[in-house]
Amino acid sequence: MAANCLFMEGACAVRLANEAGAGEGYAPGKGYPVIMRNPNPILRYTYAGNLSTMNKTVSDFLISRLTAWGVIRIFGYPGDGINGIMGALNRAEGKIDFIQTRHEEMASLMACAHAKFAKQVGVCLATSGPGAIHLLNGLYDAKLDHQPVVAIVGQKAMTALGGNSQQEVDLMSLFKDVASEYIQMAVDPSQIRHLIDRAFRIAISQRTVTCIIIPNDLQIETYEEPPHEHQNVHSGIGYSAPRVIPQQEDLQRAAELLNAGKRVAVLVGAGALHAAEEVKQVADVLGAGVAKAFLGKAALADDLPFVTGAIGLFGTNASHEMMRSCDTLLMIGSSFPYAEFLPEEGKAKGIQIELDGRMQSIRYPMDVNLSGDSAETLRALLPLLERKADRSWQQEIEKNVKNWWNLISKWAQREANPLNPRLLFEELSPRLPDNCILTSDSGSSSSWTAQHIRIREGMQFSVSGTLATMGCAVPYAIAAKFAHPDRAVFAFVGDGAMQMGGNNELLTVQKYWKQWQSPTLIVLVLNNRDLNFVTWEQRLMQGEPKFKESQEIPDFNYARYAESLGFIGIRVESPEQVAAAWEKALSADRPVVIDAVTDPEILTFTPEVAKDFAEKLAKAIEQGDEAAMEHLEDPLRKAVQQKLE
Repeated sequence: MAANCLFMEGACAVRLANEAGAGEGYAPGKGYPVIMRNPNPILRYTYAGNLSTMNKTVSDFLISRLTAWGVIRIFGYPGDGINGIMGALNRAEGKIDFIQTRHEEMASLMACAHAKFAKQVGVCLATSGPGAIHLLNGLYDAKLDHQPVVAIVGQKAMTALGGNSQQEVDLMSLFKDVASEYIQMAVDPSQIRHLIDRAFRIAISQRTVTCIIIPNDLQIETYEEPPHEHQNVHSGIGYSAPRVIPQQEDLQRAAELLNAGKRVAVLVGAGALHAAEEVKQVADVLGAGVAKAFLGKAALADDLPFVTGAIGLFGTNASHEMMRSCDTLLMIGSSFPYAEFLPEEGKAKGIQIELDGRMQSIRYPMDVNLSGDSAETLRALLPLLERKADRSWQQEIEKNVKNWWNLISKWAQREANPLNPRLLFEELSPRLPDNCILTSDSGSSSSWTAQHIRIREGMQFSVSGTLATMGCAVPYAIAAKFAHPDRAVFAFVGDGAMQMGGNNELLTVQKYWKQWQSPTLIVLVLNNRDLNFVTWEQRLMQGEPKFKESQEIPDFNYARYAESLGFIGIRVESPEQVAAAWEKALSADRPVVIDAVTDPEILTFTPEVAKDFAEKLAKAIEQGDEAAMEHLEDPLRKAVQQKLE
């Protein structure tokens, strides 16, 4: 086998590792398939020497080197600027799967999602000119959410550059921000080796986007190893993550503050996804509550009584009350951006655990900054913490959490025209299969996901967190199915995002779904003919009535469209149909689209948060937007009525 597989330590090892269930991700201190420390020998990469280069083109070497780095999947779209690479992929006979998307933006979003859900470097491929330009949105999603993604981009022939050729774009300038850590164009066959190696090593170590540009004439040149001469680079494969923990004196200072605090609040983000056990132990010792930034939704299960859930514009009352009343804030792996939902400056001591020093003490003025990996730092901190005898603070938090779940359950039962979107999520949550993967789009679908979906241990969730781009949920879900074809995957999508790109990517699902071990891919479309989250922002934050010309979108039957693709389409138009729709979708033998006709006048923010905008909402209503008043809950309703009197 080894003789016939040049890349036994690369893709073959990855496939064997996946079959063995090994590999836990690239977070410091965790295993990373093939190229990072792992006690399982199958995951150790050992480079035995130069790969055979006889009669190999630059593109052939590119594919072999990607395979050696553990790449098993590339998302992209073809074009003449990358025909040499496509030929090499064809000759590689399945060592790397090429996933053809409907648009290059979807390819880069899938690469980002692959990094999130598979815990491997995401790779996307696009042709020169317009193809390269289309990658930008998904690459920024990866950059801002700190995901390792390598973009490989074609370019016009070197002989044509500078001649105003068709599709000639200055790609170095185009990508210089999104791939600021590393962007290079290959100009010599022997150069490709170290460009690949550096692009991958930098993407992993810096948790960022890198980019390699390869002119199409160079792609088909014969590959040559760099000679053992001056001004040649001889790079190698592999990366081993460091163990990053703070200085002992900093740990001691943090422990002193946490031990002195009587009301400790914890906020976790994506940087704590691999530190669940440590966070639970710290919360138990300190008698603390734990709020979750949206990217950290899957960090802790919502059935833990001290977990207060979401924070921010669609955060829970329990989270916000905890932040208002705490005297000590411990922030772990989060860059949560909304300062108004954190303690008022000076009212709480602050400790932050953050791997990236650039992100420390910018959301709240911290008393102690702990530079380190979340799990490693918490393990080092725990022995210094003193168990709090007084549990009244945590008991109060747990009471508030119970009240919150009871409250939103009642909100979900409120009548609407024709359907309350909250009910869809409230009914789904207890039915979610174990270890399922959830994706949400930007907009009102995120509001309902944050408030109603109760994460259980083993589930995964992600969203375009920092960039908050529309159109991410369906490509994220597709990437999740490729990464975990045996698991159920859900995409929660607004109709605006569905029309933006989701409908097209259902064609990608049609192309590939029969390859997946489990067919369960369920897309919930909130069909309210309105760009709903922005409509409410116009009302609440600007005091403007709904601008119909910008907010209302064309009606479309998503269920009928799904059926035309060979899927199951379910149209839901009344609350009585909701439970049966979920039962049918969960037992289906193929992908499902639930087309839920929902009421756009259900407030996407929580009433407690929205009451701070009561004056502007009243102003919008006074200008004729009376529909905004229809379903308001207290305390917002009372506040608006007072402004209208």
